[in-house]
Amino acid sequence: MYEIQLDACPECDLLIHAGQPEVGEKAHCPRCGCLLHRPTQNSIERTLALSLTGLILLFPANLLPLVGIKLLGKDQDGTLWSGVSALFAENMWALAVLVFLSSMLFPAINIVLSLLISGHLYFRRFHPALPNWLRWLQHLGEWAMLEVYTLGIIVACVKLSSMAELHFGLGLCAFIALLLITGMLASNLDNPLFWRQIAQLNHEQNQ
Repeated sequence: MYEIQLDACPECDLLIHAGQPEVGEKAHCPRCGCLLHRPTQNSIERTLALSLTGLILLFPANLLPLVGIKLLGKDQDGTLWSGVSALFAENMWALAVLVFLSSMLFPAINIVLSLLISGHLYFRRFHPALPNWLRWLQHLGEWAMLEVYTLGIIVACVKLSSMAELHFGLGLCAFIALLLITGMLASNLDNPLFWRQIAQLNHEQNQ
């Protein structure tokens, strides 16, 4: 008796056997047209390399000055953490927590989880928490919103440019690079491939 593995379309819940398309091909739902799978070449290796790069960029992006302001002869540099601290000082607790989670904590967790998962798969090392790590990664990716914080920086710079002299620090370069890395991570992580590799490692572990 053969076991048929079916996948549910995330949009219309149609149960289908999507198969395994090759790199360059796409699998769409026959009913609603939703993109089900688009394989990425060397997804595990790319995810591992991007995760390592993102982990390195986390430190300068969070610790080095993003933008410096010179007003009335006084210089003041702003970092990610100083922005969160300023919101706390103004008693904007909810907004401060939201900014901290979406611009600092969740992106860091996202990168660390990507590194742990891709590292275990690359070196063929099974860990019981691998399925949970991948589930957390899929959910946390929706909350890591570096692009929103970047938009806020751009708006603030445009408004302050007419009142003060601005200079951009190395932290801003690292932050923009980190934004690009997180975007590339999301596009290169092949979820169906990762789930198949985790299932295969689990099977080998139980043999």
